[in-house]
Amino acid sequence: MPKTDKRIDAYIAKAEPFAQPILNHLRALVHHVCPDVVETMKWSFPHFDYQGVICSMASFKQHAVFGFWKASLMKDKTLMDNAASETAMGHLGKIRSMKDLPSDKIMKSYIKEAMELNEMGAKVARTKPMKGRKVTVPASLKKALERNRKASKTFEEFSPSNKKEYVDWIVEAKTEETRDKRVKTAVEWMAEGKIRNWKYVRK
Repeated sequence: MPKTDKRIDAYIAKAEPFAQPILNHLRALVHHVCPDVVETMKWSFPHFDYQGVICSMASFKQHAVFGFWKASLMKDKTLMDNAASETAMGHLGKIRSMKDLPSDKIMKSYIKEAMELNEMGAKVARTKPMKGRKVTVPASLKKALERNRKASKTFEEFSPSNKKEYVDWIVEAKTEETRDKRVKTAVEWMAEGKIRNWKYVRK
């Protein structure tokens, strides 16, 4: 019997109906390939450890994600490119149904490779932020920040990557209404000193 964590049972049970079979399937694949894997919760979503973290998964309202801790070192070009882009938590894109997943054969090869990287003690090179790198702030966010001193101060003190996370989130909105809502939420969060992905920061 695989060693499971009740917190992950609860996480899957609370996920949207479309996501539950996806998460259960991914979880089963990890245990099949790595019987000694240890389940745990980090940053409020499921992780799988084997001589260190090998992968993680998460569920949102309209999609699920799955990522490898050392994707940038893996052989598959798509995984490497997604890891380098740092555009999302997952390296398989947005998973909305079982059809969006690679075949079980491919997934098993990914998981096995992730295990082997940990067994070898492979290290992911952490790139240092570029000094002086500029982030183009949309006018709507700039105006909103000018009206909130605390939020403006937080934004100015952010690293370029933290600024970019907020800017990308706002710019990617498909409608003006959604963009306005995101600007309002962003300013509220920054007034509280929060980064864009504050929900996933270990407490």
